[in-house]
Amino acid sequence: MPTQPLEAQTVLDVDGWIKDHVPAIIARHSAFRKVKDAIEQHEGGYDKFTKGYERFGFNVNAKNEVVYREWAPNAKEAYLIGEFNKWDRRSHRMTRDDYGVWEITVPALPQGECAIPHDSKVKITMVLASGQEIDRIPAWIKRVTQDLSVSPVYDGRFWNPSKAHTYTFKNKRNPKPDNIRIYEAHVGISSAEPRVGTYAEFTDTVLRRIKALGYNTIQLMAIMEHPYYASFGYQITSFFAASSRYGTPEELKQLVDTAHGMGLTVLLDIVHSHACKNVLDGLNQFDGSDHQYFHSGPKGSHELWDSRLFNYGHHEVLRFLLSNLRFWQEEYGFDGFRFDGVTSMMYTHHGIGTGFSGGYHEYFGDSADQEAIVYLMLANDALRTLDPNVVTIAEDVSGMPLLCIPTSKGGVGFDYRLSMAVPDMWIKLLKHKQDEEWDLSAIVHTLTNRRHGEKSIAYCESHDQALVGDKTIAFWLMDKEMYTNMSDLTPMTAVVSRGLALHKMIRLFTHALGGEGYLNFEGNEFGHPEWLDFPRAGNNNSFHYARRQWNVVDDHLLRYRYLNNFDAAMNHAAGKYGWLDSPQAYVSLKNESDKVVVFERAGLLFVFNFHPSNSYTDYRVGVEEAGEYKIVLSSDEKDYGGFANVKVGGKHFTEPMEWNGRKNFAQLYLPSRTCIVLAK
Repeated sequence: MPTQPLEAQTVLDVDGWIKDHVPAIIARHSAFRKVKDAIEQHEGGYDKFTKGYERFGFNVNAKNEVVYREWAPNAKEAYLIGEFNKWDRRSHRMTRDDYGVWEITVPALPQGECAIPHDSKVKITMVLASGQEIDRIPAWIKRVTQDLSVSPVYDGRFWNPSKAHTYTFKNKRNPKPDNIRIYEAHVGISSAEPRVGTYAEFTDTVLRRIKALGYNTIQLMAIMEHPYYASFGYQITSFFAASSRYGTPEELKQLVDTAHGMGLTVLLDIVHSHACKNVLDGLNQFDGSDHQYFHSGPKGSHELWDSRLFNYGHHEVLRFLLSNLRFWQEEYGFDGFRFDGVTSMMYTHHGIGTGFSGGYHEYFGDSADQEAIVYLMLANDALRTLDPNVVTIAEDVSGMPLLCIPTSKGGVGFDYRLSMAVPDMWIKLLKHKQDEEWDLSAIVHTLTNRRHGEKSIAYCESHDQALVGDKTIAFWLMDKEMYTNMSDLTPMTAVVSRGLALHKMIRLFTHALGGEGYLNFEGNEFGHPEWLDFPRAGNNNSFHYARRQWNVVDDHLLRYRYLNNFDAAMNHAAGKYGWLDSPQAYVSLKNESDKVVVFERAGLLFVFNFHPSNSYTDYRVGVEEAGEYKIVLSSDEKDYGGFANVKVGGKHFTEPMEWNGRKNFAQLYLPSRTCIVLAK
């Protein structure tokens, strides 16, 4: 059944400001509809089209025959080579169809065993029209390994474990999370030791930390195979291979399955915005041409990332990328995706040298890359059609309207966008101004300035702010004193006291006011004492900073545990009261001289006193609903590094008089640099 055309009124119902650009949106939707209808008519719909991995790459049938297919239209001859045939370059010739797809079936051995041993090395060798012969790692390969003592180039491996050694999933996936609270994590840096951490260690030790902290979702970074560890997983060579530096595919499956058993949703950081330029072990010039998976010439290169850009208008590229999404869901059990580099995808300028003022002409003019936007629409539509519980998040700094509106209403179809302006704001404030100089109205505006009807993930800092060259919020606040004055055996200094207080306040302020979801990068919840720097030539390939120092938060004499405790309390309160799923907060007070902000959300009353020295007795705050309120969270508790000047559980009664635009008021004690949350 053909996709229904989009009507102008449908778009205007979502965003009235979009009136002048309705024709562009309808044209975009028509292009999406045309591709979707072609998939329905010629490919059997999304279900078949997104299972390209069952046709391409290596697949073993019921007879134990290995069927290998590869799309390489520029090749004139192709052969399968590997350890199984002693790298004989001509013994296993492949045949080609009219569409440039090469195929070979390797029969089982006489005794019925698979002729290609499990985990043995394989390649495809191709002869070009010029007579040149090139070797490549199969594009759809599911396992590659790297032996840096021999060569930095990956080896392709035929992954076909016996039934006894294939991981069997034990737990069902969880319902789509409400009140989404995301723990962004990198398996490799998750060890306290100066080395690469493993999937197994993450399963055994880090998952329980995440659960205890009250997060309900994990976002795993750097899982898709990438040759350069220091790229943070953003230069992909093998899109269907889980990074071998952390362990085996079966161990990654166990990680995801164990997380599901703990009630956690698991997202994959998916990189479809670009690909590594490597030729010998990547997609670049796979069949000898520069235009197979990518655009040719300058259009196919990203000048800042030094990487290749996909041709989203090509049918086989769509098959490859959409199947890649389906594969990670079906093979590994991932529940959804955080799409990297969406801004780069949606604009022909890739966001380079461009500032977005918010003018709608910037989003729907000549700089919009319609093919890439249509791909994102197809990705969201296909994922949601096949799995209504899927979660998709866009990393977009531009503020593209309709990004998080369903494709049926003219949108791109994401569930959430990352509020990338929020961490930028906090870092600029901490870098350039003392807290007594903060403009609270401007901070509130940044936290609440999001598109109506579109959900956002708020965060104070992610992996970007943790990298060497930048500083985390804890570092900006406490810097060198984190090495000398974080023990309870030493006096609390003014710097550490301020740092602990503001670290907690910034987090709760962002959590409760900034979006419909929240994200934290691992270690930042307890104010990790050092930046993140992967081993590279510039640091003598040291792992010293490519790890997470769990030892400092586990040491009961150190003050890092206070921040960790507050993070857990904040997340558990969010889970209990559901403020992230509630309508945007109503801010009733932004008092610049008192440095007090008051707002209500989900029936809770949030009160922040940012003043560096002034505490207030019987401070009057407005609240809409009358009744008896009690304090359910206070940053001033001893367990959170506070001074216990505020009594948690203490009762406060409202008075029926309008105050700050609310029908009632209550009177509270507000110590300096403290935040409290009250519930009826």
